[in-house]
Amino acid sequence: MIKFTIDGVEVEAEEGQNVLQVALDNGFDIPHLCYHEALEPYGACRLCQVEITKGNRTRLTTSCNYPALEGIQVQTGTEKVIKARKMVIELLLARSPNVPVIKDLAEEYSVGTPRFTLGDDDCILCGLCERVCREIVGVEAISFLGRGSDRKVGPPLEINPQTCIGCGACAYVCPTDCIKVEENENERTIVRWGRTLPMKKCKVCGRSFAPWFQLDYFGKITEGIPSDFWDKCPDCR
Repeated sequence: MIKFTIDGVEVEAEEGQNVLQVALDNGFDIPHLCYHEALEPYGACRLCQVEITKGNRTRLTTSCNYPALEGIQVQTGTEKVIKARKMVIELLLARSPNVPVIKDLAEEYSVGTPRFTLGDDDCILCGLCERVCREIVGVEAISFLGRGSDRKVGPPLEINPQTCIGCGACAYVCPTDCIKVEENENERTIVRWGRTLPMKKCKVCGRSFAPWFQLDYFGKITEGIPSDFWDKCPDCR
């Protein structure tokens, strides 16, 4: 096991874990919006910054993509950390002033009205939706588009993504709830991507439970599962 300290408390980590993961597992409160334990760390939101001392060097860095190393000293609430964190929150608040989770962070860290031009985009470019679509679902229906202030997330060519299976994983991991899913008995729509797919009905109970396209995709990528498994909803399997 790897041993190091967080705010003076000795913790243990396994090889391959990152500092944020270990901190959260041990009850330390480090804010984060772009991290998910099932996905590769990205360091996009920069909220999880901490001060790390390794040998004679101390530096400010994002904890989600900093590996747990023997003997390092992690500080989560120094003056530098709080100052950096407040700046990040102010920038997020300027970009997305109506997002509840960001407003809550601003209140917690006493961040007032941003000094920067206010935007109205609920997407904070955390990349969680793009990563879950690529790393977990495996279809790469969305990606980062543009550069600089024009950077955004969306389907290639910004048109209805034909590879999107309508699973809703992107909406599930979105920290700001900017990806909406609308669903009725006949169809499901991923609103932000403009993707609408017909729903399949369970052959046992008759209820709609998932898009046809999603179930066909799962059937193709799984092995050893009877074909009629995907004809039934989870409750009837």
